[in-house]
Amino acid sequence: MAYPRLLGAARVGAVLITAGVVLSGCTASEATVAAAEDTTTTPTTRAPRITDDSGRPAITFDPCLDIPDDFLAEAGYDPRTEDVSDYRMEQYTFMACSYRAPMNIPGVIRSYGLNILSGNVSIDEELAKVGDIASETTVNGRRALLEYDPKPDNTCALTLETDFGIVIFSRLYHADHTRTLTYNERCGGLADTVALLEPFIENNPGKKPQ
Repeated sequence: MAYPRLLGAARVGAVLITAGVVLSGCTASEATVAAAEDTTTTPTTRAPRITDDSGRPAITFDPCLDIPDDFLAEAGYDPRTEDVSDYRMEQYTFMACSYRAPMNIPGVIRSYGLNILSGNVSIDEELAKVGDIASETTVNGRRALLEYDPKPDNTCALTLETDFGIVIFSRLYHADHTRTLTYNERCGGLADTVALLEPFIENNPGKKPQ
């Protein structure tokens, strides 16, 4: 079924580090204790923050919880500007967060805004909806769609395929002028930002290890 384009958008960073123990010159009992301490604990799958009654897959990447603050800052966005916008429908769900870049160049740009939307619709559904402005690409080897509408709406988006659906990274250029933006102003550097954040789609507390 068709679904509306969702733009808009929170988060607490989470990083899980597992440390190993090296055994050398231990007695049998010491080795037993050390081996027990060295046992890797399988993380408990976090219950999705929002679910629906559609029968679609549960969303295991939460853009409001699964990207550490330092990586958002490295990408050029201020975690303190986080804004949450969640959409739960009968047929699908989107969880969304938005951030602002601390940038101001008078006469050029006031800032970028980044919206991250995690939804349980398929990338083929997205392609059917935006095929007239989308082109197939990849990010870190993951199937993706570059969504660029030449009409002057000041946005550019990359949609990534996931095992539960899609994650959309939509960037908004807050211009400090009235001229039409170029493609590079709207889309330049977005692929680098998405490549930096993409690993957290799979490596987060909501996912069971393979």
